[in-house]
Amino acid sequence: MTELAVDLDERFRTAVAALVPRPGRPADEPIAPGGAITGTACLELFEAQATSRHLDLAARRLGSARRGYYSIGSSGHEGNAAVAAALRVTDPALLHYRSGAFFVHRARRVPGLDPIRDVLLGVVAAAADPISGGRHKVFGSAAAHIIPQTSTIASHLPRAVGLAFAIDRAARLGVAGPWPADSVVVCSFGDASANHSTAAGAINAAIHTAHQGIAMPILFVCEDNGIGISVPTPPEWIEQAYGGRPGLAYFPADGCAALDALTTAEAAARWVRDHRAPAFLHLRTVRLLGHAGSDVETAYRRPADLAADLARDPVTATARLLIESGVATPADVLDRYAELGRRVAATAELVSAEPKLASAAAVIAPIAPSHPALVRADVLRTGPLPRAYPDTGRAIASADAPPRRNGAARTDPMTVAQAINDTLASLLDRDGDVLVFGEDVGRKGGVYGVTKGLQKTYGARRVFDTLLDEQSVLGTALGSALAGLVPIPEIQYLAYLHNAADQIRGEAATLSFFSDGRYRNPMVVRIAGYGYQKGFGGHFHNDNSVAALRDIPGVVLASPSRADDAAAILRTCASAARVDGRVCLYLEPIALYHTRDLHDPGDDGWLARPSAAGHVEIGRARVYGDGADLTIATFANGVPMSLRVARRLARHGINARVLDLRWLAPLPVEDLLRHAHATGRVLVADETRRSGGVSEAVCTALTDAGFTGRLARVTSEDSFVPLGPAAATVLLDEDRIEAAALRLLADETGTRPRRAEARHSPEFDSAGE
Repeated sequence: MTELAVDLDERFRTAVAALVPRPGRPADEPIAPGGAITGTACLELFEAQATSRHLDLAARRLGSARRGYYSIGSSGHEGNAAVAAALRVTDPALLHYRSGAFFVHRARRVPGLDPIRDVLLGVVAAAADPISGGRHKVFGSAAAHIIPQTSTIASHLPRAVGLAFAIDRAARLGVAGPWPADSVVVCSFGDASANHSTAAGAINAAIHTAHQGIAMPILFVCEDNGIGISVPTPPEWIEQAYGGRPGLAYFPADGCAALDALTTAEAAARWVRDHRAPAFLHLRTVRLLGHAGSDVETAYRRPADLAADLARDPVTATARLLIESGVATPADVLDRYAELGRRVAATAELVSAEPKLASAAAVIAPIAPSHPALVRADVLRTGPLPRAYPDTGRAIASADAPPRRNGAARTDPMTVAQAINDTLASLLDRDGDVLVFGEDVGRKGGVYGVTKGLQKTYGARRVFDTLLDEQSVLGTALGSALAGLVPIPEIQYLAYLHNAADQIRGEAATLSFFSDGRYRNPMVVRIAGYGYQKGFGGHFHNDNSVAALRDIPGVVLASPSRADDAAAILRTCASAARVDGRVCLYLEPIALYHTRDLHDPGDDGWLARPSAAGHVEIGRARVYGDGADLTIATFANGVPMSLRVARRLARHGINARVLDLRWLAPLPVEDLLRHAHATGRVLVADETRRSGGVSEAVCTALTDAGFTGRLARVTSEDSFVPLGPAAATVLLDEDRIEAAALRLLADETGTRPRRAEARHSPEFDSAGE
C-alpha cells in the first residue's frame, strides 16, 4: 500500500478512536430530531462507504504487488452511496468511475450479489469478473441495473439521456422493456467532465426534450471534487454553470455530510420521478489518494489543500455522525471497519489467483456475435416478434401490433431512395419496436425525401425529428437500444458523423465488450455519404472518408449501390441488430438516391424491383457478369461506374466482371478471393481516398489470403472534395478506372492485351451471389 493510503487508513482509525461515546439511540429512530433518516439508514451508508474505501486500499496493494491492474479510486467520493440509497434498485444507473460506494450500496441490496468480490475481480482482470469477464475494470451489474461505462470523459451522458427518453417512449408504444415505466435514470460524472462538450450537449438535449413536454426522467449527478487530474475547477463554477439553468432543477448537497447528501438525493430523485423531467444533483466531494495509482498530488497541489480535503473525509464524517448521535460507539465503528477490511483483504488474496483471459478468441468473443440462420429467419419473418431467439438466449421485448400501412407494399422498379423508404415502411409496419429518427426525417421526410411520408403513416412517436446534434441523435439510439427498441437513426451527412464518432467507437461498439455480452446496442445508423452530388455541397455534403469507421471492432459497415440490395441489406441490418445486438452503419450513396439510368438516358437501367423476401448475408458480395479477364472490385458509386467501364473494355476484347463488395466491414473476403482466382487479375476501384481508403483493406485481404495474381487499385485523391466542377479533379471517375484496367492487363512487355471475342457483358441483370 502506498504511503498516502496508509496515512488515510490510520487517520480514520485515529479520528474515530478519539471520539467520545454518547448515550445510546435506537437505530430505527431518526438520527436527527425532526428528521426522517434513521440510524439504520446511516449505518447502511457507512458500511457501503467503508467497503468502498477498503476496496480502494486493496486495489493499491494489489497494484503495488503487480497483481492488480486498475487503481483509480473513489476515496473522497463515498458520499455517492447516498444517491444509491435514494433510488430504487431497478432505476438504471450509468456511473462515474469514482462511484464505487454507489455500486457497493446498490449491489448489497440485490440478493446473491457480492460487491466486494465483483469489484476485486475487475481490479485483477479475472475472467470470472461477472460484468466484463476480465476485459476492463468497470462498475456494472445486470442484476443491479448498473450499465457498465468506459472511462471516456462524459461519453456516457448522451446514452443516459437517450435511455431516459426511451423508457417512457417504449411504455407508450407497448414495448415491454427491462425497466418499469416510472424509472429514473441516474448518470454520474465529475466536475471536469461537466465542462466537456459531450456533457454540455447531453444536458442541453435533456432540457430541450423536456421543454417540448416529452418525458425526460434523468438525474444528473455531478461529483464535484474541485479538480480534474491536476487542473482545478474554479470555485462555484458548477453552480454558476448549471444552478440557474431554466428547465433543469438544481439540488446542491455536501457529499461529505451524510444527512445532507441523503436528504438532498432523496428530494432530487423524488422530483425527477414525479415530474418526469431532468434534475442536476451537485454533490460536493473531495478527492483523496490522487487521481490514480501513479498520480503524485504533491507535484501540483499545496499541502494545505491536501490537508483540507483530508479533514472532510466522508467516511470519517459518517462515522462521527453515528457516534455523536448515539447510534454506535467508537468501538462499534472501528470493529465494523476492521471486519470489512479483513473481508476485503481476504477476498483480494483469493481473487488474485483467478485465471485471466488467455486467448484472443476469449477476449473478442462478445464483440461480434453472429447467428446468420436466425438473422435470415428474422428477415423473412412475416408474423409478430418471437418471445426469444433460443440459440442466443435473448428475450425479445414484446410490442403491441403497430399501425398498418395505407396501401400495399410497392412492387414496381424503384430507385435507391424509394427502396429505402419502402423498406423502412415495411419494418415499421411489421415490428412495433422500430423507431426512425434524426434531423429533418419527420415532417420534411429527409433532405432527399428518403423518409417522406413515414411520420404521417406511423406517427411522431415512432418517426420523429431530433435536435441538430449528432451526439444526441446517436445517444437517443444508444438509450433506445437499451430500453428494448430497435432504433434506426439517420445522420444527415457522413461529414457530420465525425464530430460524434466516439458515440459509435467509444460507446456503442464497446458495450458488449465491457459487459461480456450482457448489454447490447442493437441499431442501424443510416448515413448519407460519398461524393458525386451535382451542383451542391462541397466537402461537408460530399465526404468520402470512412477510415474512422472501418477499424471499429464488431461494427457492421454496409454500403449498398442498387435498389434491390439497398432494401435487402437494410432488412439484414435490422435483423442483425435485433437478433445479435449488432451496431450497423448503413452508408447510403447520395448521388445514387434518385439515379434511374445506367448506360443511356432513359434506359432505367439502375432501377430494380426489391423482393419482399430479400436478404443479403453479412459479408457476401454480388457479382455482375462472368468475364474471365478481370475482376473489378468496387462498391457504392463505383458499381455503376465500373459497369459502364466494363462495357467499354468489352470493345477492346476484355471481358470483365464487376464485384460489388456491398459490405465494407466485415469485407466479403470469401467472395473476393473466389472471383480474384477466377480471373487472376483484380482492380480495386475505390471512390474513397488513397490513404485510409477501402482499397487498402481489400488489397491487404487478398495478399494475406495468398492471392498471387495481378493486383492494382485506383482511388480518389487524398483531398477534401471541393465545390463545383473542381470536384471532378479529385474524385475517381470512369476514365481513370478504364485506364487503370488497361495498365493492369498489359503484359510484361508493356503491350496491350490482344483483342478477343467478348463472351459475356456484365449487365445489371447478371447478378451472382
